[in-house]
Amino acid sequence: MSQKNETPALLLALIVTILLIGGGIWFLLRSLNLGGVLQQPAGPTATIPGGSRSPTNPGTPNANQGIAQRLSTGDRILFPDGATLQKGLAMQSIANGNYEMAVAELEASLQENRNDPEALIYLNNARIGGEDAYTIAVSVPAEAATNQALELLRGVAQAQGDINEAGGINGVPLRVAIAIDNDDQETVTQVAEALTQDSSVLGVIGHFSSGSSLAAAPIYEDAGLPMVSPTSTSVQLSGQGQYVFRTVPSDRFTATTLSRYLINNLQQGNAAVFFNGESDYSLSLKNEFSTALLTDGGQILSEFDVSAGGFDATTAVQQAQQQGADVLVLLTNTATLEQALDVIAVNGQQLPLLGGDSLFNPSILETGGQNALDMVVAVPWVIQTNAESDFATESRQLWGGDVNWRTAMAYDATIALSEALRVDPSRDGVAQTLVDPSFAAEGATGTIRFLPSGDRNQPMQLVQVAPSGRTGFGYAFDPVN
Repeated sequence: MSQKNETPALLLALIVTILLIGGGIWFLLRSLNLGGVLQQPAGPTATIPGGSRSPTNPGTPNANQGIAQRLSTGDRILFPDGATLQKGLAMQSIANGNYEMAVAELEASLQENRNDPEALIYLNNARIGGEDAYTIAVSVPAEAATNQALELLRGVAQAQGDINEAGGINGVPLRVAIAIDNDDQETVTQVAEALTQDSSVLGVIGHFSSGSSLAAAPIYEDAGLPMVSPTSTSVQLSGQGQYVFRTVPSDRFTATTLSRYLINNLQQGNAAVFFNGESDYSLSLKNEFSTALLTDGGQILSEFDVSAGGFDATTAVQQAQQQGADVLVLLTNTATLEQALDVIAVNGQQLPLLGGDSLFNPSILETGGQNALDMVVAVPWVIQTNAESDFATESRQLWGGDVNWRTAMAYDATIALSEALRVDPSRDGVAQTLVDPSFAAEGATGTIRFLPSGDRNQPMQLVQVAPSGRTGFGYAFDPVN
């Protein structure tokens, strides 16, 4: 009888214990800024061109939160969607100054999710601990373009690891601060102001879009803080000042490459252009392409602003065909990717398709599919043509798949800043070193040099949508022979 009487009490005690443990874990995770992970399941994943996978829903701070919530060297998670428990615990360890524990926790997190560049950057920082270090920042569009933000962070994380493992910069390690912005001018300028006011930040990698970089450039110029953009291509960024640089070629190179392919390879001359009239990048590329095509002997028969009210892909494609267009040229940006996909679907492989570097996007493969087959896109770098390089080999080991041009350009931006810091570890010293005609650094995409305008003189390459089992979509971007 006594055993029967004790059974309900034991069960009750067990239930209470489980509830207490669960409540403790819940409270701990909330304190680690992992609310987004607790309140919703991990978001879907998308394979980037080349095969690696990355989360698509960041759960990042919204616009009305303080700017401090958008900056981190490891004390808070900026990409919480899909974050591991170990990663969250590491943030608490870093906040408490327990770097040895943080290193172990971040190493365990990367064992579980190797394709997490935020975790790798924080691991690199935790290994530095409280030691002196040179600090640079990278600003990425986590909310507006999550996949692209992670692509950029992969390049920075890989370069930081390479630099520190090789002994740092004249013996001093490199620390990286991550900043997240909305890829809109208001938030970008707030981030830029915050970075300029932090005297420990000696250089900035960013921003993502041309509009964002153009908005931030005067702030960095006034404060004397060097900025190196891996992805902003607008010609308007050229000559913005002595503190503004980029590792990606300008739209002039992209326009020339696309125009010559249209004339020489496709042997066509009449184009219809689709662009976003609200994007500095898209307008820059459209204008440069118009000039290049006219110079090469072709002409633009019609232009369609996909951001205009009432834009209809079906009507636009029909008009282009009626006007005698031989080729559809998509010079849209990330924000108008859906409109570009509509044009691809409506066209249905009737006319050849050309695209700017923004169209190097997994959605072209996944959603565009068969309709995007043979579409040609101009990009600054292709891993397939550099498959045996040290950068390509190491990146596959780190991320479990091929990376793309954005990762390579971010790697080069980090290398450029670190090599300039090696010459003179000050803001002015970095800028003066980068613009010096004798400056040269070896990066993922070759030798890095800057023109007096801050531009990089490097040709573009062409890739084409082709059938493939490499990406999981059935299609991949392969180099044009």
